[in-house]
Parts: sequence; structure tokens; C-alpha cells
Amino acid sequence: MKSGEVERSASLKRKLEILLNPVGNQRGHNRSFEIFSICLIVLNVLAVVLETTHWVHQEYAQFFHEFELFSVAVFTLEYIGRIWTADLSADNRGSRYPRLRYIFSFMAAVDLLSILPFYLPMLFTFDLRVLRSIRLLRIFRIFKIGHYSEDLKTFTRVFHAKRGELFITGFAGAILLLVASSIMYYLENEAQPRVFDSIPHAMWWGIATLTTVGYGDVYPVTTAGRFLTGIISILGIGFFALPAGILGSGFYEEVSNRRKGRQKCPHCGMPPHKDAETAKGDE
Repeated sequence: MKSGEVERSASLKRKLEILLNPVGNQRGHNRSFEIFSICLIVLNVLAVVLETTHWVHQEYAQFFHEFELFSVAVFTLEYIGRIWTADLSADNRGSRYPRLRYIFSFMAAVDLLSILPFYLPMLFTFDLRVLRSIRLLRIFRIFKIGHYSEDLKTFTRVFHAKRGELFITGFAGAILLLVASSIMYYLENEAQPRVFDSIPHAMWWGIATLTTVGYGDVYPVTTAGRFLTGIISILGIGFFALPAGILGSGFYEEVSNRRKGRQKCPHCGMPPHKDAETAKGDE
């Protein structure tokens, strides 16, 4: 390839990367593409919902098909473009295999899931009921909005930062569910052998009680079982308050860091630092 062609290819690649992943001042210049993409995603999700209504699907089947073709073409080109420009993305800097890193990332999985329902029937033969279920996977396109919203990316950063605490909380909840269901099985099995037939059957009661939903289809009749239900219900309220508190603190830290990042030193225009505080004290 000639040097001129290489330069044009590199320039096109850089422009595409800025279009797909704008940062800082670049975001303002590419707002139209973001708005177009978000609108297309929302319309696709709306189309999936409306297609489940029989008379709407019958009346506008051709329109839905053509809109699906257009959407898949756009999303496929976007997916290919993101793979091509992955080595220029700030998220992949320093990686030996930036394209593979993107392909196995969460957002790449969302991008792939958004187009797979269209291509899978071309590659495999499915039963119509299975095909209908696969098409419903198009609802995952709503997660593609995360590409274009910094606020939605906050969710990912918070969950990533608090993943350890959330895992411990989930593990503790699983242990609590197992212990409570086991005890309830031994307390209620003789009185209600059909309802509490096994520990897995008792887990449905445990889930409904821990989440304080209380559907009423499974409930204890013995005194000891009712006493245990009261304790588990109270523990369930406290248990679900834990992840809420963890995520709440995570969002507070994230918002605080973003605000600090927006602040600038009056002397040098950079983010606040110790020299700026010293200068302010001298004044």
C-alpha cells in the first residue's frame, strides 16, 4: 500500500474512532451521531414491543421488516467499525491485543447481541417458537445507549468499583437463603409435605420471605415456622439495605470525583492540587 493510501486510511480510522468514541471537546462535534444512534435504539426497542401485538404486526409487518434491515445494517457497520478502531480507543491503550479486548468486553457483547437475532436464522434452522424467542433478544439493544451516555457509564464504573462488596453481600445472602430454607424444611415438612417437599421447594418460600414480597402461596403453619418467618422477614429488610447502601456510597464517590475533575485551579487551569491550596492560603 502506498504512503498516501496509508495516511488516508489512518485519517479515516481516526475520524471514525472520534465519531464512535468522542471524548472531551470532541463530544460536542459528534452530538448528531449520538442523538441519531440513541433514537434508533429507542425505536428498535419500541418496534420489538409493538410487534408482540398481533394486529400491529399484521398491519405493519413490511414496515417492521424494512426497519429491521436498516437497523441491522447500521448496527453491523458500527460493530465492525468499533473492532477496527479498537486500537485507538483510550480504554484499550497499553493492551497487546486491543481488538480482542474489545470483542470480549461487556459493551461488545451487547453490540453483538443486538445483531445476532437477525443473522442466526440464516445460519441455523430453528423451530418457530425458538425463533420468536431469539428475536426477542433485540430488546438488549437498549443497553447500547451506554456507548453514548457518560451518565449511564457511571453505572458500570460504580458496579466495577464495588464488585467486591457486592459479591460478599450476595454470597452472604445465598448462605442465609440456604440455611433458612433448610431449617424451614425440617420444621414444616411433616405438617406440609407437599408444599415443603424438599429444601429446593423451601427455597421459593425463602426467596419470597427474604425479599419481603410474601406472595402467600407458600407459608408456614407451625408455631416454630411462623417464628422463623418473622425473623427472616426482618433480616431480609436489613439484607437488601446493604447493597443499596454500597451502591449509594459508590454513586456518591463517583459524582464527587466527577465534580472535582470539573473544577480547575485559578492559577494554572489544571484540576485542584496542593500547590493551589497553598497559594490560596498565602493570599
